[in-house]
Amino acid sequence: MEKSTEQEDILNLLRSVKSGKLTPEQVIEKLRAEPFSDLDYAKVDYHRSLRQGMCETIYGKNKTPEQIAGILSDMRKNGARNVIVTRISQTTADFIAEQNIPMDYHVIPQLGIALPGEKRQQVGNIVIVSAGTSDMAVCEEAALTAEILGNKVTRIYDVGVAGLHRLLARLDVIIEARVIIAVAGMEGALPSVVGGIASCPIIAVPTSVGYGANFEGLSALLTMLNSCAVGISVVNIDNGFGAGVVASRINRMKGV
Repeated sequence: MEKSTEQEDILNLLRSVKSGKLTPEQVIEKLRAEPFSDLDYAKVDYHRSLRQGMCETIYGKNKTPEQIAGILSDMRKNGARNVIVTRISQTTADFIAEQNIPMDYHVIPQLGIALPGEKRQQVGNIVIVSAGTSDMAVCEEAALTAEILGNKVTRIYDVGVAGLHRLLARLDVIIEARVIIAVAGMEGALPSVVGGIASCPIIAVPTSVGYGANFEGLSALLTMLNSCAVGISVVNIDNGFGAGVVASRINRMKGV
């Protein structure tokens, strides 16, 4: 079978190591910078997994179903598996299925896991705590992201500060966590409370859930940024995916 240009390039790099022209470290640096597929409307990065430990994620909002299907078709040809596709509607998910592209679609977070393959062994202990049921879409985006990256995830939902006894009833789980993702809208007080209890790193996620003065999550974001509890970092409003990735990297650190 004829070798692709990418395969020939990699083989030439390996031959250079064998001949002594390049060191293994120099080859790794070269591989970090290339290659990608140019689809005109998207440039799909195929060495992101080498650089970051996970393949490229597709942010689906404002992309057409045809564009998403085209990217996934190209990724399938290049051997990608367990591709996370965020912020897509049921209609888009149905269109992708019609193109014979396998994908597990999750309605609440509007997230799909396309081209499902072998799952990583789940390790560690990430605990996701939400203030209310209305925050569940962001929570599930974080949870599914962390799980596909090989992390054990425990969900504790609807334990906000309006009924603090609900949170304290799960104190044993919180204390045993390696990383906590605390998700809240409204005034965004939950991460501060959790930060006063837990000794592990906490990733706070403000959500756009709330009435008018919540300013679509801005009030929760500012509360979390101004928390007096230590050990809290904050991601952007509604960014469950980002929180899941950061939590995974902390949870899977060697020696942690």
